Amino acid sequence: MKTKILIVLALLAFGSNVTTQAQKLKKFGSSVEKKIGPKTIKVPYTDVVSYLGYAAPGNEDEVKDGKKFYYIYVWIPAVAPELGVRMMSPVGKTKVKGATLSQAYQDNAGSKDYFDTYVTLERSDIISKDNISEDAVKSANWVTLERNDDSSEMPKQPSGSSYNSLLRYKSQASDPLKALTVGLYRIGFTTYKTGEVKGTFLAQVAAPIKLPGVVMAKTIADLKKGL
Repeated sequence: MKTKILIVLALLAFGSNVTTQAQKLKKFGSSVEKKIGPKTIKVPYTDVVSYLGYAAPGNEDEVKDGKKFYYIYVWIPAVAPELGVRMMSPVGKTKVKGATLSQAYQDNAGSKDYFDTYVTLERSDIISKDNISEDAVKSANWVTLERNDDSSEMPKQPSGSSYNSLLRYKSQASDPLKALTVGLYRIGFTTYKTGEVKGTFLAQVAAPIKLPGVVMAKTIADLKKGL
């Protein structure tokens, strides 16, 4: 009996440790690497904008290739050499300074639901704040610049799997379709596996230079309020 109790306690401790690990978020490193002693690290991004949200079945923005996609719209106010995007689910007890807290997140902050994140970075052909509207966004041309499913750089989920996402995209100034110019972008997210997207999430957009005026919002109406 004593042996069984010890095994149960060990399993509980392991589960607690996995949950704790899932809540630790390191600094968001850029693609630039720097050697410090025997270690090589990615130099942290200078500018990081964070958004805390909650995704639920039925609230998807679009069904694309058979998958339910959700979007977070991002206004980028200046030319950037690189953008990084990462997403973690669930948020758990992770504290993020200066993050935008959506109402959906505040209403569901205690939820233990999470999903296998899959993210895309997309750029539209809208380059002026004055041209942003619901209709304009629906008819805009969207180009997928980069995508990511699983990243070993991200914290593991409570299941112990590395199913959180991170991508970095360098501007290709010689190609107008692939350059990081001023304009309206969006983070698309879904789940790679079959199933519903449900749970709290932290989404971050980062750059290696200061970009004053970056705005992230779940809806175009909320985005316009922040511009």
